[in-house]
Amino acid sequence: MPRLALLLTTLIWGATFPATKAALEQIPPLSFLLLRFLLGAVLVGAWLVLARRRLHCDRGILVASAIATVFLFLGYVCQTVGLRHTGASNSAFLTALYVVFVPLLLRRLNGRVMLAVAVSVVGLWLLVKPSAGVNVGDLLTIGCAVAFAGHIICLERFTREFDAPSLLAWQMIATTLLFIPSVWWEETSDGAFAPTVVLLIGLGITGGLATGAFAVQMWVQQLVPAQQVALVFASEPVYAAWLSWYFLGETLDWQGWVGSGLIVSAVVIGAFVNPPQPPPERVTEPA
Repeated sequence: MPRLALLLTTLIWGATFPATKAALEQIPPLSFLLLRFLLGAVLVGAWLVLARRRLHCDRGILVASAIATVFLFLGYVCQTVGLRHTGASNSAFLTALYVVFVPLLLRRLNGRVMLAVAVSVVGLWLLVKPSAGVNVGDLLTIGCAVAFAGHIICLERFTREFDAPSLLAWQMIATTLLFIPSVWWEETSDGAFAPTVVLLIGLGITGGLATGAFAVQMWVQQLVPAQQVALVFASEPVYAAWLSWYFLGETLDWQGWVGSGLIVSAVVIGAFVNPPQPPPERVTEPA
């Protein structure tokens, strides 16, 4: 059940790509991220009040939230700024490389994980078809993948040590505060914040549904190893490609379909198929 829940949340993450792409026609990227996390913080705060859950603010959870927020913030900034210097296909492929970085950083490299990671990387390459050249945007996006890998690893540890709803709330609040200066840095016009249908739908998906998906992720990471979480998240570009193909009319050729199929297969191999259990040891009766 936790892995299935995580797979469904990844569908929401995938939906944020076409929603964000449409919204960015109106508003600069960092200003959009500010609104997204501000809405998320408000929704998490409202849930805490309605559920009568206490917001823990002891030193341990504040330090844990600060560490996780650094990785989360750096991931989004590197990804967004990197997009100014590289193509969307390169960004999608390089961002998803956290599927490689998580088991490497944790040194969890058994045969099944290595097979799943290799299949997913080949599938990602076929799906997004990145260019072979490397520029500053690509390097920033690789940094984004490392940051997101660090965030996944942080959540595996911190959600098992601290109150997960409070950890979520503090991350949303801290990330919102960190994005506030972006409004002046980007010199965002007042018209960019006009409540158009496209912007409201984009915020509803990224700030509303995605915040709920983030909460589910934090619950799942109390139960599922980080390397399996990363493998499930590798299906995010698949959902994004399928939804963009269906709703935005973007093309998806045979390589894209084969690549997405390989990614789904890798997720099944690495996260849903349980490894064979060793046979129970026989107990020898005393003679």
